[in-house]
Amino acid sequence: MIKRLLPALGEDPQAFSAATIRAAFRAEAQRCSPSHTRTMTSALRGYLRFLAASGLCRPGLDQAVPPVLQWRLAALPRYLPSTDVERMIASCDLDTPLDRRDRAALLLLARLGLRAGDVCGLRLDDFDWAVGAVRVCGKSRRSVRLPLPQDVGDAVLAYIENGRPPVTEDRLFLRSKAPYRPFTTSSSISYIVARALRQAGIEDPPSKGAGLLRHSAATTMLRAGATLEAVGAVLRHRSLDMTAHYAKVDVTMLETIAQPWPGEA
Repeated sequence: MIKRLLPALGEDPQAFSAATIRAAFRAEAQRCSPSHTRTMTSALRGYLRFLAASGLCRPGLDQAVPPVLQWRLAALPRYLPSTDVERMIASCDLDTPLDRRDRAALLLLARLGLRAGDVCGLRLDDFDWAVGAVRVCGKSRRSVRLPLPQDVGDAVLAYIENGRPPVTEDRLFLRSKAPYRPFTTSSSISYIVARALRQAGIEDPPSKGAGLLRHSAATTMLRAGATLEAVGAVLRHRSLDMTAHYAKVDVTMLETIAQPWPGEA
């Protein structure tokens, strides 16, 4: 982030001024999202403090970085229509072990609203086939048991029996090429989503990460009549305020309480 600002700031930190800092920051902010801009604010302030502590620029210039206002829950959730989600799942033709693995991962994301890290960390003994449940350990390290839909269980079992390499590793999802090792980061699950988007021919999706299917699952449940409490239970939210973020995309319910615009046409 700092390197992108350096051409506008100049090569000599001693020549930095409040005006040049604000101008460079605002020019870059016009090309970035609000969340990225807020991160850039912290980075630039830390960089200027480091320069000042090293005697390379005047102290106090970090105060010249303007604040970025971003209200909580101001953005809309990024989601796909349910038809596009089904197209993504159907794009895995099941002819190869890779497709069987990807289909199982996509269904876990789309049906249970799991995070990429949840899917990446699943182990073989997390599945209780007798009762049809799966144990998930989320960000808070709190383990919960979720019901396993039929199509999800079928896809996971098909991958284990006919797609997963016969190795002693207990993690569920493994790389498709030798050496067969588990995924090290959750970005590998997001890559599966991005590949499925390409295969399904979905152009210009709102995002290409695993969170897209989590948001899509919540939106679909809410529009189908599920309560915020039920959606929050599936997504394992600790606070209902986090789930309320999805209420903004329930157009059918919002139409029932919308008031006529008082202004002229």
